[in-house]
Amino acid sequence: MSDAVKITSLELENVKKVRMVRLEPTENGLTVIGGGNRAGKTSVLDGICYALGGEKFRPTDLQNSEGLNPARMEIRLSNGLVVVREGKNAALKVTDPDGRKGGQKLLDTFVGAFALNLPAFMQAKTADKARALLDVLGVGDRLAALDQEERKWYEERTLSGREADKKKKYAESLPEHPDVPEEPLNSAELTREMTETLAFNARQKALRDNIKKLKDDYDTEEGRLRMMEQRLSELQEQIDVQKKRVGDAYHEYNVASSVTISPDQDTASIQKKLDELEEINVKVRQNLDKAAALDEAKHAQEEVMALTAKVEDVRSRRMALLKSVKMPLAGLSVEDGELVYGGRKWDCMSTAEQMKVSAAVCRAMKPECGFVLVDRLESFDLKELREFAGWAEAEGLQVIGTRVSDGGECTIVIEDGTVKGASEWDEPPAPEIVKTPPAVDDDEDF
Repeated sequence: MSDAVKITSLELENVKKVRMVRLEPTENGLTVIGGGNRAGKTSVLDGICYALGGEKFRPTDLQNSEGLNPARMEIRLSNGLVVVREGKNAALKVTDPDGRKGGQKLLDTFVGAFALNLPAFMQAKTADKARALLDVLGVGDRLAALDQEERKWYEERTLSGREADKKKKYAESLPEHPDVPEEPLNSAELTREMTETLAFNARQKALRDNIKKLKDDYDTEEGRLRMMEQRLSELQEQIDVQKKRVGDAYHEYNVASSVTISPDQDTASIQKKLDELEEINVKVRQNLDKAAALDEAKHAQEEVMALTAKVEDVRSRRMALLKSVKMPLAGLSVEDGELVYGGRKWDCMSTAEQMKVSAAVCRAMKPECGFVLVDRLESFDLKELREFAGWAEAEGLQVIGTRVSDGGECTIVIEDGTVKGASEWDEPPAPEIVKTPPAVDDDEDF
């Protein structure tokens, strides 16, 4: 069966609220089953689901309480199979014109579970919907690996970013002093200068003290000279001696007076520098700490930028991978593990858009299944409904849906469990239900 399987006709009798409904759905495009609430529209879909999907789709109250005959479902498919469920237990019989036998296992090979139960896909977790599409496209594993790689770099970038911000704030909180040297001052140099200056001043003081002593000695001898001059006559011999001594003292005084004696050097400026040295060095060290902290914050930010580049690289590879595959619906993509259609994520799509996306993905998941059942088409306005019908027709997809309406957009209208009439919108011909050929006995475990 190379072509996707579609429903060519269906007949339901006494199924839930349905008393009798016959329908030949549009092969490609939209078939709308209209009617009021509780008229039996959804019962038609439930009957199709049970007939084709098996016991997991069996309605709780299968039998129409007002019907005399047992519930019966007959569905003819484009691959020639005739599927019938009837009798007290609604036993399944699948007849193939070529005489091949088949049961539920045969139906499962071309009937998509989500095609029968589109709400199950629509209500699935956001990540599961996206994963299902990616698996169909054959890129699920590769994208999962890229997602894991992105999470790794993203988490590392987040941690690095926090650390970088922390280091930047710390660096900015440190004090800064623009009026101090770049490096701490060396106290040893100032101490040496102070020592040399004090030694020089000590030598100068010693010289001054010696000169003062010589001058005092000279004054003393000069006084004695005047006294001796008065006694010159008596002490001529002593005067000569004293003259000699005075001459010697005078000579020594002249020698001492010829020595250059510099004034004391100022130590106050050196002492001030020594007093201020530690205060200056504290500021210098604070400047150095701030510079180091800023440098560390810069390196941390560079690391964040490098990790950001890795995250962007992974995202670029993901985008390239997604562009390399053909999406089942134009404008559909996967971003951050979510389905995105027309630039909107699932929770921002309209119900009509969600149905369209779901139908497209489900078709891609089971290409052998050429139909999908859609309930509650009243979420579409008429313009959207026509667009949806046009899209389905262009895609070669058969959509059978229900809508609370009896307007011209409806293919048939159900009233009190039976077909009220066909619409002018599509006006399908009245189906000719051909009696099912004798079925080959079949059970579901075949």
